[in-house]
Amino acid sequence: MLQRLLFGLIAVASLSLVGCAHSPQQLNPQPTLKAQLTPVGHGQPVVVRVVDGRASQSLGTRGGMYPETSTISVSGNDVVPKLQAQAEAAVRLLGFTPTPNAYNAPQLTVTLAELKYQSPKDNLYVTEATIGATFRADVRNGGRSYSGRYGASLDQRFGMAPNQDTNTQLVGDVLSDALTRMFKDPTIGQVLGQ
Repeated sequence: MLQRLLFGLIAVASLSLVGCAHSPQQLNPQPTLKAQLTPVGHGQPVVVRVVDGRASQSLGTRGGMYPETSTISVSGNDVVPKLQAQAEAAVRLLGFTPTPNAYNAPQLTVTLAELKYQSPKDNLYVTEATIGATFRADVRNGGRSYSGRYGASLDQRFGMAPNQDTNTQLVGDVLSDALTRMFKDPTIGQVLGQ
């Protein structure tokens, strides 16, 4: 009887500890431009390039008892083509024509500089996360250049640990907000149009 009770306690304790561990998540966010832009161009060609400038594809961890097993990552191979499509769409909305390469055309390079996900590491359960994204824009047109950094962040609280779909949506929303802030900077369109 005592042996069964002891075995039952060990089983319950093991299951509760396993509940504190989270498996890694590979997210596939869908960033989108969230605003209308005022056209300033007249169809001029613009070379648009998006690059992943992050030091790592890992955003951070979801916390919990074993944070090293709960990494969250976004592959540059997945997110860069989506960002490229959104950047080209934004350039079109600004009144320009994106082109892969045109001699002496203005250039816009969009760099995903940072993408992070931070959860408290001292809690057994994930109850909150801070998600942040930063883009850098480098515009070159003839002898004129302009650089800017644009970020967005979100502090989110949870009743229970977020699943992969929830985290994908949250990271996508933060990427979308930062991307939208970048293209709402009127100086980008002004330098491209000169």
